[in-house]
Amino acid sequence: MKADKTIAFLGAGNMARSIIGGLVQQSYPSQSIWATARSQTTLDKIPAQWQIQTTSDNKTAVQQANIVVLAVKPKQLKDVLATLAPVIVNNKPLLVSVAAGIPTSQIASWAGDNSLAVIRSMPNTPSLVGKGATGLYANKHTTQADKDFITELFATIGNSTWVEDEELLHAVTAVSGSAPAYFFLLLESMVATAKKMGLTEQDAIKLASQTAIGAGLMAQQGEYTVTELKQQIMSPGGTTEQAIQFFEQNGFKSLVNDAMEACYQRSVEMATEYK
Repeated sequence: MKADKTIAFLGAGNMARSIIGGLVQQSYPSQSIWATARSQTTLDKIPAQWQIQTTSDNKTAVQQANIVVLAVKPKQLKDVLATLAPVIVNNKPLLVSVAAGIPTSQIASWAGDNSLAVIRSMPNTPSLVGKGATGLYANKHTTQADKDFITELFATIGNSTWVEDEELLHAVTAVSGSAPAYFFLLLESMVATAKKMGLTEQDAIKLASQTAIGAGLMAQQGEYTVTELKQQIMSPGGTTEQAIQFFEQNGFKSLVNDAMEACYQRSVEMATEYK
């Protein structure tokens, strides 16, 4: 990626560190990466070999930056932006939010200028191992060059998908943001049953998790729909057909639908909590 911008991360938690790590692996200049945190203990978690710039002073970092990644907790974001508003209004960096639930219009307002370019991102935890799925939305003040750069930025930790309507980020939350936990729940249940069947926990995790990875890759290839992929494994009268029929007869699809709807509605509610 074109390394001509200075990027400041406000907050140095797991997600910020995963993105920074992706940048470092892509040989992005360390002197062009800043990270801030209120606690030196948090800053100390950043590997020293990355040699990026760190500080507990948000203003110092923002003054250097073309891009400011807002990686603080949602409940802290209003106060952080209020303190930085004079610097942001003067420098007009691109703001990229990792804070769940807060609309771009609210972020720009808290930063003191409704004409600021703001991008919202909804990454998920597999970003920590470079396999993330991130939903992205850009407000009308964002340029195509901004979007292209941010696409490359999130490519360092997985893949990303842009949505044209900010409200669709609620759906992104339900289908990828929260979804790693759905798969962990399924794996947890599979491993528990496998142990009852005589497998060790280690072997069950190894087999089930690799199966999840392989199935995901097959779905990503796009040669077949997920329905076709499922049917290809279901030999008439076979073991897979027996399991799938049991799932479907006992409301599996309805359960998934209801769980995702609950996730979606909670995301909608959260969007109103920080106004």
